[in-house]
Amino acid sequence: MLASVALLGFSCAASAWAADIDKLVGNCVSCHGKDGASAESDVPNISGLSADYFSGAMKAYKAKERPCVETKVRSGDKKGTKTDMCQLAKDISEADVKLLAKNFSEKKFVRATQKFDGALAKKGKEIHDKKCEKCHSEGATLASDDAGILAGQKMAYLKEQTEFFLAGKRPYAEKKMKEKLESIDKAGIDALVHYYGSIK
Repeated sequence: MLASVALLGFSCAASAWAADIDKLVGNCVSCHGKDGASAESDVPNISGLSADYFSGAMKAYKAKERPCVETKVRSGDKKGTKTDMCQLAKDISEADVKLLAKNFSEKKFVRATQKFDGALAKKGKEIHDKKCEKCHSEGATLASDDAGILAGQKMAYLKEQTEFFLAGKRPYAEKKMKEKLESIDKAGIDALVHYYGSIK
């Protein structure tokens, strides 16, 4: 009987945990799409990102260290209302961030199908291999770098975030990144974006 009570308690706790994580995830996928694979050109895919990278991004949004671009909720009860990542992150506890990070890190990163310029993509690969490969290895395809997945990420998002870095609105993870990114001219940045957008 005691064993049955213990199992019942565990079952209730597991159900409550599942409800909590479902609610948390639901808030994310209302913009980022099912399993964090967005169908919107201006919303980044968050599926498959490393737990450390995801947690770091949420921490930066909570501290308002990253620009929080206003956007419309794409689905769910709040569809059409406006919000931004700073608003969404501020009330999420550290424990809940860990739950979300674990959840999305276990999903497969879905690369976006996008239009890109082949010639620019080729030039972008050369720039990546020379300037970016050390930290964003294997063509920026690995979550294990803890540097985000650039390959197949939304091109509009990559361009926007690069502009934030260059304008001093988003902090660099490392000093070397600042030096390397600032050494690339505007045409080179565009080429990089097309390269990452070309990877399927």
